[in-house]
Amino acid sequence: MKAVILAAGEGMRCRPLTLTRSKVMLRIANRPMIEYVVQSLAKSGITDIIMVVGYAKERIMNYFGNGKDFGVNIEYTEQKHQLGTAHAIKQAKGSVDDEFLVLNGDNLVSADTIADITKRHTGGTSILTTTGNATSGYALVIESGGGVKKIVEGKILKNIHNINTGIYIFDQTIFDAIEETLQADISGVSEFGITDSIQRMINAGYDVHAHRTDHTWTDVIHSWDLLSVNAMILEGVPDKVHGLADSKINGRVVIGKDSAIGENSYVKGPVIIGRNCDIGPNVVIAPSTSIGDNVTIEPFTYIKNSVIFDDVHIGSHSTIKNTVIGENNVIDSHFVVESRRDLTVELDRKLYHADELGTVIGDDGTIGCDVAVAAGALIGIECRIEAGTVVRKQIPSHALVV
Repeated sequence: MKAVILAAGEGMRCRPLTLTRSKVMLRIANRPMIEYVVQSLAKSGITDIIMVVGYAKERIMNYFGNGKDFGVNIEYTEQKHQLGTAHAIKQAKGSVDDEFLVLNGDNLVSADTIADITKRHTGGTSILTTTGNATSGYALVIESGGGVKKIVEGKILKNIHNINTGIYIFDQTIFDAIEETLQADISGVSEFGITDSIQRMINAGYDVHAHRTDHTWTDVIHSWDLLSVNAMILEGVPDKVHGLADSKINGRVVIGKDSAIGENSYVKGPVIIGRNCDIGPNVVIAPSTSIGDNVTIEPFTYIKNSVIFDDVHIGSHSTIKNTVIGENNVIDSHFVVESRRDLTVELDRKLYHADELGTVIGDDGTIGCDVAVAAGALIGIECRIEAGTVVRKQIPSHALVV
């Protein structure tokens, strides 16, 4: 059986990080999240993969190539316009066999999760579901005796907690249902979801089965969700320590090749540090922190529960908690990020909830010394923030803040 990974979308709710990369390429424990999907497929014995790419496709294709380095075979098909999941799956027609598996590239799953659908599938269409109390924003599956009766989008239903994970097994009949969906005269609709196609099959009398999983299925919706997912992944890293000199190490710590940690620094895992990093001295790196490649952290800086991408410079005497920092940022000394719980965050003129957050900083920024950022104030790409500034609200991309 081949697998189709949907990886064409931008992920607008993950801005500013997705202004320069697709959502599936956001880093978790120093690897793109889609790599965890590929890894789980390989562990499941599924090695023939079709990736449906679109937005910022070059990053994905350059990273994975033909898949050989990851133990799989990868082909690519392009969704040139993001018209929804039904349209995305249509792009794989002609590349898949009679039956094929579909997954989203921005959901973290385990091999056991995949097995919960592949080993129970008996033909027709299969949907993998999971149970959750927080059902807002997800399609809900109403079933009876394992048979799907209805898929409901955009509603919260009393006593219905059966969430559609977006993992399916289809045969070739799905493509006829997709064509009906795409040709339907639905005024104002700009995206066509695969759940509409599946509902058409149910209404036509086709067998559609639901299988439930209690194994890993984690959805990254907003950029700050990287923090909790990163912490979860880091809990599984092995004990592996390289290149330390006069540093205190507790818990699980992974340090890449040619990285150095200065004297009197303290690193408490789970933590992962990439290659060619220069840390310390007198730096504290607290649990659930990922640091990418080519990162410099100057003395007397404290970092906790944060995700730092590649090629970042952080000045001395800085305090960073519950924060995501994109690539190629240069941050001067005494940078302080406020962190708070139960926040309302503004993103592109819409309000969202964050359980706990410092800030999210897009790529290619420059931040002067003595800058403070209020909790939940996001910073766009290519911003320049002058010394002594207090950032209290969202900063748009390419802004100069004085």
